[in-house]
Amino acid sequence: MSENFCVNEPDWNAIEPADISAPAFLEAPERVAVPTQFGPLYFSISQFGLRIQTTNDEQAVYGMLSGTPVNEALQLTTTDENITVTGGDYRLELFSAPLHFKLYKQGTLVQQSATDGHFVRQHRLPPFAKTADGWLICLELGYDEGVYGLGEKWGKLDKRGQLIRSFNHDALGVNAEKSYKNTPYAWSPEGWNLFVHTPAPVTHGVGYALWSQRAYVCLVEDSELDVFIYHCESPAQSVRTYSELTGFAPTPPTWSLGVILSKAYYKDAEELLAVAREVRDKNMPCDVITLDGRAWQDTDTRFAFEWDPTRYADPKPVIDQLKELGFKICVWEYPMISVKNPLFKRAAENGWLIKDKRTGEAYRYEWDLSPFGEVLTPLPDSGILDFTNPDAFAFWRESHKPLFDLGIDMIKADFGEQLEDDNMLSYSGDSGIRLHNVYSMLYNRCVYEAAEKYCKTGPFLFSRSAWTGSQRYPSQWGGDPQADWQGLAASIRGSLSWGMSGGPFFATDIGGFYKDTRDAELYVRWAQASVFSAHMRLHGIGPREPWSYGDDAAKAVFAALKLRYQLIPYLKETAKQASQTGLPVQRAMALAFPGDPLARQFEQQFMCGDDLLVVPCVVPGGKVKFYLPEGQWTSMHSNEEYQGQQYYEETLALEDMAVFIRKGKQIPLGPEVMHTDMDMSSLTYWPK
Repeated sequence: MSENFCVNEPDWNAIEPADISAPAFLEAPERVAVPTQFGPLYFSISQFGLRIQTTNDEQAVYGMLSGTPVNEALQLTTTDENITVTGGDYRLELFSAPLHFKLYKQGTLVQQSATDGHFVRQHRLPPFAKTADGWLICLELGYDEGVYGLGEKWGKLDKRGQLIRSFNHDALGVNAEKSYKNTPYAWSPEGWNLFVHTPAPVTHGVGYALWSQRAYVCLVEDSELDVFIYHCESPAQSVRTYSELTGFAPTPPTWSLGVILSKAYYKDAEELLAVAREVRDKNMPCDVITLDGRAWQDTDTRFAFEWDPTRYADPKPVIDQLKELGFKICVWEYPMISVKNPLFKRAAENGWLIKDKRTGEAYRYEWDLSPFGEVLTPLPDSGILDFTNPDAFAFWRESHKPLFDLGIDMIKADFGEQLEDDNMLSYSGDSGIRLHNVYSMLYNRCVYEAAEKYCKTGPFLFSRSAWTGSQRYPSQWGGDPQADWQGLAASIRGSLSWGMSGGPFFATDIGGFYKDTRDAELYVRWAQASVFSAHMRLHGIGPREPWSYGDDAAKAVFAALKLRYQLIPYLKETAKQASQTGLPVQRAMALAFPGDPLARQFEQQFMCGDDLLVVPCVVPGGKVKFYLPEGQWTSMHSNEEYQGQQYYEETLALEDMAVFIRKGKQIPLGPEVMHTDMDMSSLTYWPK
């Protein structure tokens, strides 16, 4: 994509807008073909609203779609002024000079081409255009409407005014626009939704002032165009419809709702087992312990499903001891094979690796370690597995069997953002750039299928990189936040933004991943906030056990972990609901209370499920500022009642959490247990 297109205001005068070049016609009973100077555009209407395509097939691109659009039979009416297409609840009006549209649902205008005008022409921005950078579509924004979604983003949840690029990055933190999990899906509380069905990058100028503060400018960086525009009565229904189209997340196993303990990294079996025993000796609730990248792999020869023989000549006794202590076990992987491992030669000869267009040989990926400093040891040149090759996909999936047979319960699927070179060529024929985003979804799918096939305790996956459809292979975590208060706040926004984009399950690195300063208060507040996320993982560079932060922090975090396990019955029901509706466990206020414009402004607080309102503390000193929507609310900490539709400020003691329940509701609470294999059948209810 042209760098100037994003950095500067494009020369809109130089972009030729699409126009109708010949009469439109019904190509089939359910599809209207509109000839333009760039080729035909095809319009259809289904249960997923209006679909606009440049091809007349279904474009089942890499299986990103789960639902099948059932197209309505259309009626086409042509006058001197416009073309009217009707089908189901929708009516589409198409106009020429240039081509632009108005979309109605049940007689109400729900979206249209941007009306940003000009002294000398009706449309300052081209409503439709094909440029050297891809297809351009410009939509209308109301003067005060917000826009949400577009994946895991760390800034304001309302994307109005932002320039967002749907392009997966190894973001190296949560401090900028770059993120690991993207999807070109956005929605407005006004009811309209935009989803771009593509593997390619998409740039979104969402009321971006350098372009137009009153328009949504969408640049699909591809030669093909396939977009859905639909309308729903509520954000919850919008997310459900998107999930019907791209897939619902399966309900994760109960044990995954327990605490996941990790660090980068346990250096050998002795350290790993010592920490595991200490967790049990101190009665810390915990279900999973993690062997991160360097913990079980030889960095110089990874990744080849091999245990480092210098530390794990026989891993089975270590795994057996962890199992005896009641732990599930997670191991790390990435889809790269070191050129120093014999597997690289075998994979290259079988065509299982991404190829170099220039040589026809396996592409050798060279790591740029300069951004990592001393965090990563030098990594060797590596091949990249080609998941578009069915044989490579099957090889990688089946290679997980020995791990699951050994007793591994969970895979941490890291990286997957490395296809950034147009000299990379896949088995499918796509270049590295076109495959870049969807690659992570194919990677997620492969590893999840391995867990479905071979894991004895139920399939569950942690992936860092994700794209449209990745929610079908849960769960995701937000990668590598800086260990400070802003890192905590941004991680919460990232989780809520991903939840508003169809990803219902999420975890953060409690305490922050890098630049760890042993900030005990930060660690406590991060853990408390994460009690109410779908999954809860203690992870970062350096120890993450509560006692490593001192006695006061340990006491407060132990109380938070105790509450987490008591909430598992409630979280199980919430996770089941997420799998049926697409609603995330953590729900931003704009999603949970769309009819309350004041609630939308409080972007750090969220609902956990239907009934718990959570106000994380994201500043030192314990101060929280929050707004309670309409109704009566009861504090989980004090049982004090609060009146809704009011703003509050409070200062919390270290062990206190600002959590509220709707009056008249009850939360099921389970017993105090150390892990989920214990008897959790007895329930009490709060409030009594």
